[in-house]
Amino acid sequence: MTEVLRVDPDNPDPESIARAAEALRRGELVAFPTETVYGVGVHALDRAAVRRLFEAKQRPSTDPLIVHVASIDAVTPLVDAMPPAARALAERFWPGPLTIVLPKSDRVPDEVTAGLPTVAVRVPSHAVAHGILEAARIPIAAPSANLFSRPSATQASHVLEDLNGRVDLIVDGGSTDVGVESTVIDLSGSIPTLLRPGAIDLDALRTVVPNVARRDASAVDAAMPSPGMLSKHYSPRAPLTMYDGERAAALARMVHDIRALIERHQLITVLVFAEDAADLRRTGARIVELGSEREPADIAARLYAALRECDHTAPDAIVARMLTTPHPLTPAIRDRLRRAAAGRVVALGT
Repeated sequence: MTEVLRVDPDNPDPESIARAAEALRRGELVAFPTETVYGVGVHALDRAAVRRLFEAKQRPSTDPLIVHVASIDAVTPLVDAMPPAARALAERFWPGPLTIVLPKSDRVPDEVTAGLPTVAVRVPSHAVAHGILEAARIPIAAPSANLFSRPSATQASHVLEDLNGRVDLIVDGGSTDVGVESTVIDLSGSIPTLLRPGAIDLDALRTVVPNVARRDASAVDAAMPSPGMLSKHYSPRAPLTMYDGERAAALARMVHDIRALIERHQLITVLVFAEDAADLRRTGARIVELGSEREPADIAARLYAALRECDHTAPDAIVARMLTTPHPLTPAIRDRLRRAAAGRVVALGT
């Protein structure tokens, strides 16, 4: 069985941090909170431990891992070089929810990078994650602490739900803050490219590196330079359909479709914004609330927990309206919902 250590997320006790760090040095699998989601970490330079991590998560070998370190200086042994753009971004956004893809050094095993010549690195800001990294004094490869393609874990209970008996230790630091995975920027080529949106949006990146381009990545069979680029990811067990467009049009179409499904004896769960709950509850569908669409930061923090709650209602299908509120986190939320729906998006006119 997996051991669970509960800690204060803001001031974790040194004994628990030391136990987690020692377990990682021994090659064990340790889940812990970051500011984004829970990660399940292993010693990044221990090939056997990395292979065990892929097996535990049922993760394909074509999906690379992000390597977490305690400081900018700790990146140096893992990469061929730290170009000026990378250092500028690191100095502005680290510690924090930004991952940078760079050409890797020979020290980084191919198992970590899906055989690619690049490595994704970041310095997390969460007190628990940062404490473990400082105590372990090793680079830690840490993807999200969930079974592959499932919604990421933002609470220790989510980790247990997916990985109980598959990981050695969970450091329970309560709910994570941001709730969606880190922004990923690729600096390994000639044009800086945003691979995955997150809490640090494109506009913020361009204040440091003005020529950052956006990439609309689609699913491929070959190895990908970043996690989170598959067309199906972060998905609940029941099929999810998103409705994207102006609120009134989206709600009208959702109500029509939900009633039609219920007439066919389908059990439907609706993932709703607080503003839509009354209208959609009248359909007779089960309701799981995300929060107010006026507060995208709150929606991001609750998103994966809500997707897991939808599964707990055992529906035949899940439906939801896409967030359209302007906010730095909105592109990341839309990205996660689109991938959770595996492309099942009903586009409506505005």
